[in-house]
Amino acid sequence: MTPAPTSAQPRSAARSASRRVLLAAICAGCSLLPGLAAAQGSTAAAEGRYIVLINPNSNATTTGSMTEIASTATGGIRVEGRSNEGVPPLLTTPKDLADALPGVVRIGVDAARDRKVGAIIVSAFGDPGLPELRAKVGVPVFGIREQAFHEAAKGGRPFGIATTTPDPGLLEGFRQTAAALGYGAQFRGTRATPGDPNALMKKSPEELDAALAEAVRASAADGAKAVIIGGGPLTASALRLQPKFDMPLVVPVIAAAQAAAESIRKSR
Repeated sequence: MTPAPTSAQPRSAARSASRRVLLAAICAGCSLLPGLAAAQGSTAAAEGRYIVLINPNSNATTTGSMTEIASTATGGIRVEGRSNEGVPPLLTTPKDLADALPGVVRIGVDAARDRKVGAIIVSAFGDPGLPELRAKVGVPVFGIREQAFHEAAKGGRPFGIATTTPDPGLLEGFRQTAAALGYGAQFRGTRATPGDPNALMKKSPEELDAALAEAVRASAADGAKAVIIGGGPLTASALRLQPKFDMPLVVPVIAAAQAAAESIRKSR
């Protein structure tokens, strides 16, 4: 049980410790972080390089949450979060993703000028700007959607997506991504929570979790043996929900953080 904060343990540190304990407990049962313990000793080999996590939306709180959770999956490699500007705090339509693209590329190109940046993560489930940024920088760039698909499809298992964004254009994009990555036959489709996603994200964590859990159950009924929780802002909810399900809930931010850290270690 994580101790309550004391004068020697600031509240922010206690929250961080609590999330690490939760993540470790979850991942021990669902294999989201294979080899994490072994990776802990590889930090020095990364030669001080770090990962930049780009949040394509403008919500700084979400950026901080995703960055903190990504940091638990890197074996000690530092993750620095950066938020987009001039876009909504939640990206819910194809237009939102298109509007976010220039900012993602700008932030990524600027980040890559630092020679200590070893990898970049595009941390929105639409992967806005992923191919464009890859074409402009010399460091590996990982999209959380792409990496989540790779993780969910391991071993040929069927998988689905649970998300809060029901926009038909976004859902079609998910299907196209599955096909493009060679997972079309395994993909069981997307289940979305009903109603306005912006309104849902403003509700209590308990209400968000309950709505998302229903989408997970619907995906399981579709035949999915792993369910991607489709959205960077849903990362904390995914971690809270995992103990309620026997099947793995794939957390896109964690999948991308693992891949980014591994690329740094391999390139030393």
